[in-house]
Amino acid sequence: MKILKILAVSAMALGMTSCVSKKQYDALSINYKQCIENIGERQREIQDLKSQNSALAGENSLLKSQHDALKSSLDACLSNTGKSSANIDKLVGEINASNSYIKQLISNNAKNDSLNLALSNKLKRSLDNVSDDDVQVKVLKGVVMISLSDKMLYKTGDYNILPAAQEVLGKVAKVINDYDKYSVLIEGNTDNAPLNSPNLPRDNWDLSALRGTSVAKVLQTQFGVDPARMTAGGRSEYNPKATNMSVSGRSENRRTEIIIMPKLDEFMKLMDIAPKK
Repeated sequence: MKILKILAVSAMALGMTSCVSKKQYDALSINYKQCIENIGERQREIQDLKSQNSALAGENSLLKSQHDALKSSLDACLSNTGKSSANIDKLVGEINASNSYIKQLISNNAKNDSLNLALSNKLKRSLDNVSDDDVQVKVLKGVVMISLSDKMLYKTGDYNILPAAQEVLGKVAKVINDYDKYSVLIEGNTDNAPLNSPNLPRDNWDLSALRGTSVAKVLQTQFGVDPARMTAGGRSEYNPKATNMSVSGRSENRRTEIIIMPKLDEFMKLMDIAPKK
């Protein structure tokens, strides 16, 4: 209203230019222009405020919708408190069962490691008068591995056991018989020198397999190892320990390995310990 009154007065003043001085007219004219500018600014402010009000109204509507959704979720959670508690109890039970299983696995692994170490030490003591080049004993990945050189066991290209090897195989058999809960795997290995013959052994596959079974037969027939505990076979030239490019490497590859490990059924019993789902 104040602005309108000023405009009215200014208009009247302009209409009375003949009654005022030039100085007064110029002042009123400037005042009139400022009033027009002020009106434009106020109108822009009003429009900005309307836009802000519309945006705030939209935000308020969105917040109300979110509030309603959160309230609905809270009501659902409160109504399912009993069911959630049951699920938590079940989860805690499963965690406890898993922890118990893990502890038992650790205990069994420690026991197996101790048995393997004792078995390895016993073998090493019983074979302490045998050259390290002919017999190597070590524990690898939970099993005991005995590596016997071919020169101690056989003639070149042959698979019949030499009489000189009987003493060593007898000592190995005694340890195997002492640990009657273990299985025995016997593997023959060769170098990559080709072997071609119309008779057995015809090639390195035949030679490695026949050498493995020859050792198994001696352990069974002469030293009383239960044949049901033994598995014998050959891996030909395809499981080398060293390069075949040198004499020493080929000699190391020509070997028979006796692997002593827990029986498969003992392992399956261990698997049955796992928590039931």
